[in-house]
Amino acid sequence: MNFTSDFQEKDIVFGGDKKLAKLIEEVETLFPLNKGISVQSECPIGLIGDDIEAVSKKAAKELDKPVVPVRCEGFRGVSQSLGHHIANDAIRDHMLEGVEKQEGGSYDVSVIGDYNIGGDAWSSRILLEEMGLNVVAQWSGDGTVEEMKSCPQVKLNLLHCYRSMNYISRFMEEKYGIPWLEYNFFGPTKIAESLRAIAAHFDDTIKEGAEKVIAKYQPLMQAVLDKYKPRLDGKKVMLYVGGLRPRHVIGAYEDLGMEVVGTGYEFAHNDDYDRTVKEMGNATLIYDDVTGYEFEEFVNKIKPDLIGSGIKEKYIFQKMGIPFRQMHSWDYSGPYHGYDGFAIFARDMDMAINSPTWSKMTAPWLAAADASAAKAVNE
Repeated sequence: MNFTSDFQEKDIVFGGDKKLAKLIEEVETLFPLNKGISVQSECPIGLIGDDIEAVSKKAAKELDKPVVPVRCEGFRGVSQSLGHHIANDAIRDHMLEGVEKQEGGSYDVSVIGDYNIGGDAWSSRILLEEMGLNVVAQWSGDGTVEEMKSCPQVKLNLLHCYRSMNYISRFMEEKYGIPWLEYNFFGPTKIAESLRAIAAHFDDTIKEGAEKVIAKYQPLMQAVLDKYKPRLDGKKVMLYVGGLRPRHVIGAYEDLGMEVVGTGYEFAHNDDYDRTVKEMGNATLIYDDVTGYEFEEFVNKIKPDLIGSGIKEKYIFQKMGIPFRQMHSWDYSGPYHGYDGFAIFARDMDMAINSPTWSKMTAPWLAAADASAAKAVNE
């Protein structure tokens, strides 16, 4: 649940720390069963320098529960990446501080960096539990304070979004000796690879469980491919998203016979591109933090059949008459993870590319040019 302190002009002049303390008190009164509170500062707080750490520390002592200050105005830095790092450090310093290594079950794992877009975390969890693992935590999507604190008991951290949460995974590896593994549950090929890679960290019971899960869903996957691959085979895709998607979804498109001809990130690091190059074909375009103009020019030159990007780009390319899927929130569809999610993914891509609406429209600027040309001919 989210609350706002209703920051006003007078708070910028005189400071808002007293209002913050009052807000925390009211949250505790209204929701006494809460397990913890996070204080997330926005841009005005960063400008005036309110001491949210001091207020949070005092409140935590009085309430005897975590009150976590996250000083991350505007995600900080030149991109979201620093903001992710700051948030990871806040969990390290306030949630896991003083928590010692615990003895859990032999098959305990945690899912980290899955934000449960469209129910993705749930569809991933189904497969992990079907193969015999015990998912004790999934965060931050649909996660809880208690789950975060239980992570020191797991045998393996499963990392979905590497860019946003590799920091906390590395910390737990150093402090608790818990290994971590990046996995990819987009498309049947990558799902099978990931399930086997995860199972390799456990005994034969889990390895056999992984093979049973793969075999169980193979008929469903074949039915999806039989239906959609003939309609999508050979289609070209360009991606420009954040986080993990520019490389993780490549395999899912390839399973459908589609080709990713361009991909890129808004706030990636070098190691993200090192991972991405391995997924791409030869002579494909990779771009970093392109402007809107640059992206349009790339699209005009390469002429993809489908673009997967964010809400800022969606209506520009749709007006150009190019099929588009909003790949930050799955265009309010989903889940796309897991075997069930792949069926939804395939349906959505087919629906975008093969919609008859594209043959019924002309980009506004092209329509204007055609009208001018026709007028000139008539004159």
